[in-house]
Amino acid sequence: MASLCCSPTIIFSVKFPPSIRTHTQSPRLNRLKNHKQRITERRSLIVRSITEDREAIDVKKSDTFDPQEEPKGEEVDRDSDRLMSRGINAAIVLAAGTVAVTKLLSIDHDYWHGWTLYEILRYAPEHNWVAYEQILKTNPVLAKMAISGVVYSLGDWIAQCYEGKPLFEFDRTRVLRSGLVGFTLHGSLSHYYYQFCEALFPFQDWWVVPAKVAFDQTVWSAIWNTIYYTVLGLLRFQSPAKVFGEIKTTFWPMITAGWKLWPLAHLVTYGVIPVDQRLLWVDCIELIWVTILSTYSNEKAEAQTIGETNSSSTEVCKCFFFCFKNLS
Repeated sequence: MASLCCSPTIIFSVKFPPSIRTHTQSPRLNRLKNHKQRITERRSLIVRSITEDREAIDVKKSDTFDPQEEPKGEEVDRDSDRLMSRGINAAIVLAAGTVAVTKLLSIDHDYWHGWTLYEILRYAPEHNWVAYEQILKTNPVLAKMAISGVVYSLGDWIAQCYEGKPLFEFDRTRVLRSGLVGFTLHGSLSHYYYQFCEALFPFQDWWVVPAKVAFDQTVWSAIWNTIYYTVLGLLRFQSPAKVFGEIKTTFWPMITAGWKLWPLAHLVTYGVIPVDQRLLWVDCIELIWVTILSTYSNEKAEAQTIGETNSSSTEVCKCFFFCFKNLS
């Protein structure tokens, strides 16, 4: 008995199987664990499906072509080109205006010393006119060519603004073409024409002025309008047939349009203005006339281009229809 009491205590560690342990736990805890596990599985499924959907959408976006991407890029390029062209045009206008104003105001710069601004502005117009008369005596043809070139360039610019273009978004090539025609042809030909007209009518009677106006608005207008449209067509690299067609369609309308403007102006030209000063007066009126000429000429050119495009597309459609009919 004593030996039994003194022996060490034996502890049995019994390991139950999982099924027995599960049954021994509380049923409420089991339900909570199962509920949490189901929620976790659902969340993982939802997250996995959302991720797969996003990946699929990204793949579709990368694979498919977005038609709006390229137009946006083209629109940005077009806007940048327009801004650059507008800046170039503004620089040209400002440079030309600065040179012109500087030349006109600095006519007396050799003896400006002590002059006030009022004196400079007072004497500048008179002294510029004196300088112009001196140039007409020394080199009349070049002076008149320069004036006509400037007037024809300004007239075409005014015509483009009248057509709806912004002030600094004009077509530089078109302005250059018109100015080139005015510089090379109108100034020189007008110089010799007015001398020829004086030699043709060397009389001092009252009927001479109406006779000069009638000759100007029939013979000379027909010649000059033909030259103008011919040279513009050649500068546009048009074929002779197109140039001839444009002259044929614009000949009579431009003659009759000139009768609304030039007879009254030429009563002053041939009745009041001296021979050497006539081109300057005529060029002032030409600002209105060149606007009409340039607008009408470019409208005809654009109409012919659109007509050619439509006719070519019509021919393509006819050819396609004929081939389709034969195949069927």
